Amino acid sequence: MTEWKEYKLGEIAEIITGYPFPGDKYESTGNLRVVRGENVTIGNLRWDTEKHWNHETEGLEKYFLQSGDIVIGMDGSRVGDNRAKVKQVDLPLILAQRVACLRAKKEFSQGYLWYTIFSDNFKKYVEAIHTGTSIPHISQKQIEDFEILCPPLETQRRIAATLSSLDDKIYLLHRENATLEQMAETLFKELVLNKENEGTIEQIVSIQNGYAFKSKDFKDVGAHKVIKIKNISDSIVNIDTTDFVDDNAIIGLSPKFKINGGDILIAMTGAEIGKLGIIPKNDKSLWLNQRVGLLVEKFKGSKYLAYLQLKSDFGQDYIENTATGSAQPNISGVGIEKCGFPIFKQEDLIQISLQIGELYDKIIFNLGQINVLKDTRDFLLPKLMNNEIKI
Repeated sequence: MTEWKEYKLGEIAEIITGYPFPGDKYESTGNLRVVRGENVTIGNLRWDTEKHWNHETEGLEKYFLQSGDIVIGMDGSRVGDNRAKVKQVDLPLILAQRVACLRAKKEFSQGYLWYTIFSDNFKKYVEAIHTGTSIPHISQKQIEDFEILCPPLETQRRIAATLSSLDDKIYLLHRENATLEQMAETLFKELVLNKENEGTIEQIVSIQNGYAFKSKDFKDVGAHKVIKIKNISDSIVNIDTTDFVDDNAIIGLSPKFKINGGDILIAMTGAEIGKLGIIPKNDKSLWLNQRVGLLVEKFKGSKYLAYLQLKSDFGQDYIENTATGSAQPNISGVGIEKCGFPIFKQEDLIQISLQIGELYDKIIFNLGQINVLKDTRDFLLPKLMNNEIKI
């Protein structure tokens, strides 16, 4: 192959779909995790709802995953979005039904294949061809029919190396943030968490509820982004995949609904009530939607103390037990403010906040760097894959 040529995905990759494990035999702990549709997110696997297979695996060897494998969720509301790359740290893993695994064939680069699947072209293709109304889904044949433009193998490798260098930096920053957050949680546990909760977090934060934008306000594109509960994930607020409003929707809107880098949000309704996330450092115009709460600190760094208390087992149990409504649980800002918290002298609280705040200031800076690197990668990716930039 000496020039760019068009192939179908099935021509350049082996595609395996998962094994139909009986769900009633899954266990919550074990050595072999099962990759199900809900474990596949945009770029990574998530393990907040992990299941394990602790039974016989003879004859299931083809379903064991390898580092570098590409997995695609084949159904669900985010079909097309949910595609991830398996990392060594995730293993051992076994593939379940309705998840596809892709491995590049000889003369094709697995790295190049990953960035093809990660591109908007694949996402748009799936969104255009998926079937099903209540639960969208795609078939193996539809995945195989996706058309892919490929250069010679050496060029594939150079393109993948350029993009993966950015992803490696992103990964390292995420690892650094995980270490920093662990340090903050350890410090919080030593100084705060093991004390009696004789007061409430009302002494350190108040909760600002979001604005009730009208459905007609929302646009596919716009100058201003609206942060909803769906944007909070894994302690981070995703400011890339938001809904938009235009200037007319925010004319006269109180600045109390505007949110900035470093702000902390909490979900106040629905199945994910109590979920918290930090806004990365950014230069975007961000606005707070209804039923999302903003932690407004009463002195520098106090929002981090409230954040750590609310995300602790104690805080999450409090929210679950305080929320009202069965089908759709809800909690008010006042209800959140009444979450228990130890009583300290003001000067001690300020000192603790400053210590923990230093760690979170670095985390927030790193989140901003991650977004810059993602923007660079996402700018380069389509141009490299469409032969608009040569390397």
